Amino acid sequence: MKNRRFIQCDVFTSVPAKGNGLAVVVDSDGLSDKQMQDFAAWTNLAETAFLFAPTDPSADYKVRIFTPKREMLFAGHPTLGSCASWLHIGNEPKQPNIVRQECGVGIVEIDLSSNVPAFVAPSTKIEPLEDQNFQQIVKALKLDPNRILNYVKLDNGPIWQVLELASADDVLAVDNSLVRYPEFLAIGLIGKHKQGSECDYEVRMLAPSSGMSEDPVTGSLNSALACWLHENGRLQKDLVISQGTKINRHGRVHISLGANGRILIGGKTQILIEGVLLL
Repeated sequence: MKNRRFIQCDVFTSVPAKGNGLAVVVDSDGLSDKQMQDFAAWTNLAETAFLFAPTDPSADYKVRIFTPKREMLFAGHPTLGSCASWLHIGNEPKQPNIVRQECGVGIVEIDLSSNVPAFVAPSTKIEPLEDQNFQQIVKALKLDPNRILNYVKLDNGPIWQVLELASADDVLAVDNSLVRYPEFLAIGLIGKHKQGSECDYEVRMLAPSSGMSEDPVTGSLNSALACWLHENGRLQKDLVISQGTKINRHGRVHISLGANGRILIGGKTQILIEGVLLL
């Protein structure tokens, strides 16, 4: 065991303690897979990030991401939270305004050129959602089929079973207690807010593997949704996504198109706890 720098931050919010909490072990060299998994289970947060020196010479750092139950190849709020933590302790990227994070899906770039840091959405595989799975979700959540506009399966490391409902109100009306992991793999819900609202869409992620009732704010899901909207010609302007409303959070995900057609997924991070961890 040794002393390691530790940060706990709150991602995808401008209001402290109203986003998605992330534990970051800054100095992770020497930790075993079991030690990381056990510590992630102990934090009882949706994800815990462990930072290492990069193995890819183009990267600024390497991150491994664990839920309380398993390791993830990629996740959105650990990407932004890890980047904010890495910068907070005084590091600087090799290239100004671009942090390159090495993780399970390769190199993910975080753009620092605006006041809302944003990662470049990794490629997303878009496939039809199997009818059996779709029907199972509809039945379990007691959804009105007439209020379902689209359904699709998205894969950007995690796999998302996505249903687009007729409105944000339809999304907010869903009872999150009706589905649980592992009986149901991750379910993403999206619905449009009324014109003139602060946010463009409401998003929820049910049946997270963390064991929570639902995920407060899910960067990887919003990243996959942005790629899907873009593929269908529906990402014509910058979007602001609201998530976490139903569980008293104030999550905000900023989606924009960058240079060369890149899709950027942005959010603010608040550093709430900083100290030393014995692990």
